[in-house]
Amino acid sequence: MLSRSYWAFRFIYRRASSVANSLLNKVNTKNSTMKAYCRTKNDDRVEIQFQYVNSTIGLNRWFNFNRSLDDNVQQITERIVTNIDKACLKYKKKKLKKSPTDAMDEFKLEVQLMKGCEILGPEVSCRNLLIMPNVVIAVNGQLFHLDIDPPTVKTIKLPTSIMAGYPIYPSKLEVEYCKRRQCELIWYKSHAHVKVAPSEDSSESWYQVGTGFFYTTSNSDIGSWLKVKCIPKNSSKEGLPECAISSQVMEAGPGECPFEIRHSFTKESMGNKGFRVVTYNILADLYTDSDYARTVLHPFCPPYALAIDYRKQLILKELIGYKADIICLQEVDGKVFYADLLPIFSSLGFKAEFSKKGGQVSEGMTCLFNTSKFRLIESFSHILAEELPKNPLLNDLWEAVQKNEDLSKRILERTTSCQLLVLESVFNRKRIVVANTHLYFHPNADHIRLLQSCIGLRLAQNLRNLQLALGKDASLLFCGDFNSTPGSGVFEMMTLQHIDHDNEAWSSKPEEAVRDLSLHNPVAMESACGTPPFTNYTSGFSGCLDYIFFEKSKLVVEQVVPLPSLEEVTRHCALPSIVFPSDHIALIADLKWM
Repeated sequence: MLSRSYWAFRFIYRRASSVANSLLNKVNTKNSTMKAYCRTKNDDRVEIQFQYVNSTIGLNRWFNFNRSLDDNVQQITERIVTNIDKACLKYKKKKLKKSPTDAMDEFKLEVQLMKGCEILGPEVSCRNLLIMPNVVIAVNGQLFHLDIDPPTVKTIKLPTSIMAGYPIYPSKLEVEYCKRRQCELIWYKSHAHVKVAPSEDSSESWYQVGTGFFYTTSNSDIGSWLKVKCIPKNSSKEGLPECAISSQVMEAGPGECPFEIRHSFTKESMGNKGFRVVTYNILADLYTDSDYARTVLHPFCPPYALAIDYRKQLILKELIGYKADIICLQEVDGKVFYADLLPIFSSLGFKAEFSKKGGQVSEGMTCLFNTSKFRLIESFSHILAEELPKNPLLNDLWEAVQKNEDLSKRILERTTSCQLLVLESVFNRKRIVVANTHLYFHPNADHIRLLQSCIGLRLAQNLRNLQLALGKDASLLFCGDFNSTPGSGVFEMMTLQHIDHDNEAWSSKPEEAVRDLSLHNPVAMESACGTPPFTNYTSGFSGCLDYIFFEKSKLVVEQVVPLPSLEEVTRHCALPSIVFPSDHIALIADLKWM
């Protein structure tokens, strides 16, 4: 037997059908463009959202409904009436005191679901509504066109640390039914020295200062609150904007940083005849966010300047200012890559590859390249210890390692990786095999690093040789933190091309000594930045550990950006500091094809 509520609904349905056309005619042009945003949350639920306005009683608010896909039209309309009635309750009571009859008439709600001019029956399911075209929800003459799965901002937040002179961008931006790069971001600031952040919709309190994924702040922003509005978009739709407001006003920056002086050498991008390369160990948050790091490793750096939210502002400003074409980074936290480096550099026309180290660590290496100069042919990531016992290119190395059980155990436990990319110039079709690595750090491990560098070099050279076999003009570039000084076996193999079996590097730890192994490097390499006194400067060590090695028969150095002076590096005792975001210094070189 059908319920009374069903027959009541049928009566309303028949009555509504007779006035449907007149209802549509009463709706003005503004209302006809209003939307009810409908998002399918999973297999059996749907979220419906629309903004209902009743100017007579001063009601203007968004209503959200989370319904089962098995609900029917009757259940949906009853829920809409119930929720709007609750919102209007306090206004109803006021009106009833003045004029009971008028108030009841004024607040009577009529809700219909319609397909075009046709009122939908009570038995139509929500599941079927989602596949019907031109469905609208009519609420007292206001029409809300059902927009299925529009672009949506799920989360948007601004960082907690915001300094004048540095790029600001969402610390978190999650979207649905679109991609972040498709969204439009608009930046606003308040008048300076307002004690409390203005409300989001207080239009007279905010004025626009920029557009795009990030906004580079200036000293004129100090004391102001910042707001970003994200308009989600895809190729065919535009969704509801969402805003985020900074949790504090803009603060002053640390003053001029040494990398800003280096930017004077990179004001212009390099032309088509070559490319600019950066290699930089940016010091992973994993190694700074502990009491040991703050009190023992980097005791001279204030804790706030060790925090990644502070350091990554400096890192991004530094990297952007170098106007590089290829950027090889080491010690990149996975979160920093996906939340910071990737979105910022994507907005600047770069693509990026991230290669995590082996084991449980969350950091690795990143290679970014300018798509106006290069296109990616292929990329690989190798855990060196995994390659050693199985890759035929390394048979002689594995044979020597197996002779010493202690050596074998130690090298196979290492999580060191090597990132390889094949890039092709969009101008001359020449290819570059880019290798990026971060070798094992321990002081008594010269022999381990020499073996690791040889593994990475052979993998890179093999990839280069494959390009040559395809008839491509290919050259080799090997960047990274090699944890090896200019007198080491690693440096000798790269630049002198040969390591004898009795080289002292093989016995850096006698019980793990490598016996009867000589190495030959068939590709002559050179260090683009030479051998500066230091590329790493901490309270316990300083020395040259980072290099840009290039194939010297194919490439030539046109410019090397000078490194900071000893006075600049030691002004705050050691690295990192309030003006140096890492314990390493970036190397920058301009290379051109011969």
